[in-house]
Amino acid sequence: MAIPLFKLHLAIRKKKTPRRPKLITSLRPIAKANTTSKRVVKEFRNFTSNQSLGDTITCDIFTEGENVEVIGTTKGKGFQGVVKRHGFHGVGEASHGQHDRQRAPGSVGGSSDPSRVFKGMRMAGRMGTDRVKVKGLKVVKIFPEKNYLLVSGSVPGHNGSIVLIQK
Repeated sequence: MAIPLFKLHLAIRKKKTPRRPKLITSLRPIAKANTTSKRVVKEFRNFTSNQSLGDTITCDIFTEGENVEVIGTTKGKGFQGVVKRHGFHGVGEASHGQHDRQRAPGSVGGSSDPSRVFKGMRMAGRMGTDRVKVKGLKVVKIFPEKNYLLVSGSVPGHNGSIVLIQK
């Protein structure tokens, strides 16, 4: 059986006129601050410091030994069952007629009286990717040359994720 071969070629599109930049609402503060676009743009209200619009806030505002709050998005776990998501204990015994019901949720609602499942019933579903605030973490060391903070305690999110640190 012969496999057909196709000749591949690369083509480069040439534009005669430069594209007009789109007017996006999120880019207006960047133009107003007279700076380039950044990976993260965050607004801080009631910030008491001699900062002007568009300045970068570094780790120098923190001191070693002070307690901070860290806000981040937790790791995503995907679709999980009720045992992992809500801590259900399962059916119990693996014998006496139990087939594959060890990790099943069991009964979820009434029969003919409510004729429905009540809201808030703990069931299987997506787990993780929640915005979490961890309070009372201690700043151990500050590295101003790299703009790093060393914080003792559990910080929400995966490695390299963006977190917000508050005093």
